[in-house]
Amino acid sequence: MPFRKIIFNSCSIYTIILFSLTALFLGSGCAEKEGSATGESGTAAMPAEGTHNFVDVTKPSGIDFVHKMGDEHLSNVIESVGGGCAFLDFNQNGLLDLYIANGSFHDVISSGNRPRVQSRNALYENLGNGRFRNVTERARVGDTGYSMGVTIGDFNNNGYPDIYVSNYGPNVLYRNNGDGTFTDITSRAGVAGNESSAGAVWLDYNNNGLLDLYVANYVEFNPELNLSYAPDGYPGPLNFKGQADVLYRNNGDGTFTDVTAEMGLYNPAGRAMGVGSLDLDGDGYPDIFVANDAMANYFYRNEEGNGFRDVAVRAGLAFNRGGEATASMGVSFADFTGDGLMDLFVSDDSYNSLYENQGGGLFRDVSFPSGIAIASGQHVGWAAAFIDFNNNTHKDIYIVNGELKHLHGQEDQLFENDGNRGFRDVSADQGPYFSEAMVGRGGCFGDFDNDGDIDVFIVNLNQEAVLLRNDIGNRNNWLLVNLVGTQSNRDGIGATVRVTTGDLTQTDQKTGGGQYLSKNDPRLHFGLGDYDIIDRIEISWPSGTVQSLENVSVNQILTIEEQQ
Repeated sequence: MPFRKIIFNSCSIYTIILFSLTALFLGSGCAEKEGSATGESGTAAMPAEGTHNFVDVTKPSGIDFVHKMGDEHLSNVIESVGGGCAFLDFNQNGLLDLYIANGSFHDVISSGNRPRVQSRNALYENLGNGRFRNVTERARVGDTGYSMGVTIGDFNNNGYPDIYVSNYGPNVLYRNNGDGTFTDITSRAGVAGNESSAGAVWLDYNNNGLLDLYVANYVEFNPELNLSYAPDGYPGPLNFKGQADVLYRNNGDGTFTDVTAEMGLYNPAGRAMGVGSLDLDGDGYPDIFVANDAMANYFYRNEEGNGFRDVAVRAGLAFNRGGEATASMGVSFADFTGDGLMDLFVSDDSYNSLYENQGGGLFRDVSFPSGIAIASGQHVGWAAAFIDFNNNTHKDIYIVNGELKHLHGQEDQLFENDGNRGFRDVSADQGPYFSEAMVGRGGCFGDFDNDGDIDVFIVNLNQEAVLLRNDIGNRNNWLLVNLVGTQSNRDGIGATVRVTTGDLTQTDQKTGGGQYLSKNDPRLHFGLGDYDIIDRIEISWPSGTVQSLENVSVNQILTIEEQQ
């Protein structure tokens, strides 16, 4: 499908020399050669479309990122956590770029000798022809801390996405300068912290048009603790004290204020991994879900911007169907039943949990009756997302899998929605990658080639990252919605979009993070099947403004600006 972009205002490359990886990248997590774009001169041919449902295009795309945990052996829970990734359009040219979080040698958690070359995070620019090039150094975003996750949000409403990196140790906020470079403003902004951070999410909790930041913190790691069980080899998360998460309020002047206690969110017992925010009760204010490791999850209900209250037990979101507190990893949101209510999928080390929204603030774990639990029970789920991979109007579920406490691989899984509250494991039909056992962790989902279907990028622990191109989704019709807030925050985070075709209405919300340590395509994707016209699009903005479009063409990227 050709790339088409319609702006709707309601008011109106280089050939490179391939060096030896051993010599050049010893201990490095990514190629440091600026401007590299493998395949530009035909060194790695791009696979033809249609050979498989999902095709591994990592090498020909020019992405040569290798995740590093800073150690030769997986020896503690901190090393097991990272790393995440994000799709973003950092230069606002309509193409999705990639930012990837990397580990590194760390004096507290790493053993052995420090590598000669320090690993760092990486930014890859999308060149628009299926290829990417490494622009990390030029953009000045190569953080060398022990990075876990990344989330993206335009906190200063200047039209360019900023990058927040969560680390073991001080976190980093990169402000986008709008010229292809970023500036580290962490110190002035006051959002460094000094904990063991995992996931993070942008949200406008008080609906004042400014993005605030919630940072999920993990455990107070003690390297002197040697208690371990023989099968595991090192102490698990329950052997360490938890750490309180942090909510930073955006002051509107480039600084943030810690309002965690003030807003009723201070909880030092938490062992957070992933975090997501969505208005789950329909009152117009974003709530917060925290996926905790080996303990009850938190669900903080937003009380109209004045505070938060944990109602996870009452809502049915604290535990799984069996009443167990699992090692929850990440959370993804979607209306998979088509009833207009947003549901949740929480990946974990057990049977995963698919929570169906019953209305009235109540949820039910339907992972077993839906067919997901048994098929995924032998795996450990990390990044996961609702995606309509075949554009047939039903939200499917992709799960990135990997062993929990060892560098043992597991195959990823794709569950197809049958349209009747059930799912079927169709992984074996998707392509060769689904038979490869990788140590999966973070993953982001988006349309990097702008052809109308959802592609997948995966970070594998201490292994090569993988880019999977979707070659079948655009056989059906589609729509990508890019929101631009004016009264609301510029990203439109918190807005609800309803797309009606015939007697079918699909509902989605714009989020500022989620999955596992990662951030998806900032545009909302709707599969439209064989519908050839969109009858109506309705957008409910965080500001309270509601606007609509009628008789909209399919197969386009539609930018909608908030009505003044």
